[in-house]
Amino acid sequence: MLTKGDLVTRKSYNHDVIFRVKSIEDSYVILLGENVRLEVDAPLEDLKKVTGSEYQERKSHINKQEACSYRLFRQDYRLLKEKRDIEASSGYLESEEEKANYFQISPRILHIDGDALFLKKCVQLYEQLGLQVHGQYIHERNMPEEVLALVKKIQPEIVVLTGHDAYSKSKGSTKNLDAYRHSKYFVEAVRNLRQHYPHFDQLVIFAGACQSHFESIIKAGANFASSPARVNIHAIDPVYVAARVAYTSFMDYINIWDVVRNTISGEKGLGGLQTRGLLRIGMPYSEDVEN
Repeated sequence: MLTKGDLVTRKSYNHDVIFRVKSIEDSYVILLGENVRLEVDAPLEDLKKVTGSEYQERKSHINKQEACSYRLFRQDYRLLKEKRDIEASSGYLESEEEKANYFQISPRILHIDGDALFLKKCVQLYEQLGLQVHGQYIHERNMPEEVLALVKKIQPEIVVLTGHDAYSKSKGSTKNLDAYRHSKYFVEAVRNLRQHYPHFDQLVIFAGACQSHFESIIKAGANFASSPARVNIHAIDPVYVAARVAYTSFMDYINIWDVVRNTISGEKGLGGLQTRGLLRIGMPYSEDVEN
């Protein structure tokens, strides 16, 4: 007997993704990806409970992927910091002490998530990366109505709108927005924000989840979105997109490849527009000023 929170796989998809049970209706179950931002319906007879050993084996693989992404980002961060050290010296500060005598102001990030568990995991990663973030759980369908008031209250420079999504072939072609579970809500939320914050380098927006309608989200005004190839994206991928923007100088434009290469999903899952970084440095150093 299945209950809410149980871990399962789908027989018809060769057990490719582990899901947790969100709710159980009469003859079908609503499922949320355990590590990917995918929400689907499945008949009860198509589901198989995941054993403890199977879960641990898959979790070990996911942990390795996450560790690799984190390691790659830290390598990039060190390179970006070296670049900032050089820029701070600007050729007229001679001593090593003077070269390091600067502070940095990274942008505020508002991460809005349709999954409370993923939100917690993402906020922990932002903090691990040294970034200031406000996390807020909002169901995807409520994002268009609630996002503007929250942005006005928090006043972030980066907004992440994510949660769960899915494309259903039975509902239409990949070009039909109605064939997606939550893409239209991401689109509406982005459009509402751009009506009030039209400058792409003033408010940087990431939006989307697994299999989302990438083109519509970008056209609505997002800087970055998922999913160009309609593939699943990992739960923490949006964090690395926001972090790359946050740790790139406002004087530099971000190479799209530099953004997606540290993510687990890569260019099939994430894409976007040329965008300025949002980090600023100042002098002299004061720990009371730095984030």
